[in-house]
Amino acid sequence: IVQAEDELAAMSMVLGAGWAGARAATATSGPGLSLMAEAAGLAYFAEIPSVIWDVQRVGPSTGLPTRTMQGDVTSAARLSHGDTRHILLFPANPSECFEFGQTAFDLAEELQTLVIVLSDLDLGMNLHRTREWKVSTTPYKRGKVLKKEDLEKLGSFARYKDETGDGIGPRTLPGTEHPEAAYFTRGTGHDELSRYSEDPVIFKNNMDRLLRKWETAKTLVPKPEIDKIANAKIGLLAYGTTDSAIPEIRALLKGKNLIPSYMRIKAFPFTAEVENYISQHEIIYIVEQNRDGQMRTLLSEAFPHASEKFRSILTYDGWPVAPEEIAQTLAQLENLV
Repeated sequence: IVQAEDELAAMSMVLGAGWAGARAATATSGPGLSLMAEAAGLAYFAEIPSVIWDVQRVGPSTGLPTRTMQGDVTSAARLSHGDTRHILLFPANPSECFEFGQTAFDLAEELQTLVIVLSDLDLGMNLHRTREWKVSTTPYKRGKVLKKEDLEKLGSFARYKDETGDGIGPRTLPGTEHPEAAYFTRGTGHDELSRYSEDPVIFKNNMDRLLRKWETAKTLVPKPEIDKIANAKIGLLAYGTTDSAIPEIRALLKGKNLIPSYMRIKAFPFTAEVENYISQHEIIYIVEQNRDGQMRTLLSEAFPHASEKFRSILTYDGWPVAPEEIAQTLAQLENLV
């Protein structure tokens, strides 16, 4: 554990450790996440495994620093400048926080990129009851790391070359005893061999490769939890700690003869299961804790053909979701009151 002098240094330390082969993470809240934006872009473009754990609180600015919100979703997804996309994880309970600790590192190394875990103040500071958590025995997933033996077979390697079509190039760790093991990590334009380049074709090809990696991520991130109700026209969608209010919301709606399906999203980018769930319902009500419907924004960008289905039910007063209010709002929208 290192106490950095500020958020910029903390994120830069994570990048240095990630390049060296260590599993490294830094924790922050929304204002600190903003300060990490430039280094987040470096993690994405130089393809360095790294993790940020963001405990979201009410903003903008200092906002309500002791209250909860899900207000960093869109900023985290695009953190930095230019065309950037980051993996997001949404834990819903304490057990899942522990589980996503390893998941975040596994994804960061497999995809060689930054992973941001979006917890919130409710989950980070309040008491929760959860099932007993057991330490995972699943082996770590280190991704495409070339060892001495691999290099002896290959002779050399190109750090940023996509050999398999998944957008991910091989990497080595410092100290690997082979003359071809070393490479430059670049946050500037580079070709497959890490050489500096401003060639427009090379740059575009590199950006397109990063987009292929994004498609690969859709097959690796955690799948959503779905409770599908047969013939249901309405589907509920939530993420993070809003999940804890959903059982009571559904019970209240059942009393009004409305029984919606439910899906809890665990990660961004969205998996095929998310798109399939959306296609099976006429209307999707998205429950989230921010003013601007940030999850709805990401869903509309990912599935523009279904954007007319999305309806936001929002709460942004700093308090955890109140089931009665959400159920009442949904019932009014469905003309049940």
